[in-house]
Amino acid sequence: MSVVLITGGSRGIGAATVRRFSNAGHQVYFLYEKAHEAAAQVAAETGAIPICADVADREAVAAAFKKLPDLDILVCNAGISIPGLMSMLPDEDWDRLFDVNVKGMYHCINAAMPFFLAKQAGSVVTVSSMWGQVGGSCEAAYSATKGAVIALSKALAKELGPSGIRVNCVAPGVILTDMCADIEPEILEELRQESPIGRNGTAEDVAEAIDYLANAPFVTGQVLGVNGGFVI
Repeated sequence: MSVVLITGGSRGIGAATVRRFSNAGHQVYFLYEKAHEAAAQVAAETGAIPICADVADREAVAAAFKKLPDLDILVCNAGISIPGLMSMLPDEDWDRLFDVNVKGMYHCINAAMPFFLAKQAGSVVTVSSMWGQVGGSCEAAYSATKGAVIALSKALAKELGPSGIRVNCVAPGVILTDMCADIEPEILEELRQESPIGRNGTAEDVAEAIDYLANAPFVTGQVLGVNGGFVI
């Protein structure tokens, strides 16, 4: 049984990942920021232990990690999206996107290092986006953060590999979670038709990919697209 920490675990991809690892018998903890009721529901369903912490806050992350008995697998899933034209995006929104999507990952991986280095083993899975691979119109800031997630994941795979620590990344496509709630049904249908597989994705699709990368002993530094062939 592994000890697993999943950030952004109260809903969407994070909650699906909490369920998947809990069902596999692992000891699961998850971070969440504001969704107290959703976090409580996920905890009740799975037996996973919720910890309230904003990943953008270094001290909050450090305090959260002190509550862990050990750590084998870290899933850096917490992320936000603020769509819009870059020329009209307020500075505070740009900063918040990078604070959560990139600095949050930085804080969590650094906090995990004492656990991993002590046993010269560990697995990190980060969550980017297909827009981090190819860029998305009216998603410039979000795309920039998710591109940074990919670059950091690849760099850390090289840096941490000699210490027995693997780092991989998933890049989801159109996934039917809360992030898609404001997208018109007609647009979602158009996106579905563009997918070679002929459907949009689910949180469970991404959780399955995260599970694979977390436990694949000879895989590191990889970006696994979970997009139904939307980006090839």
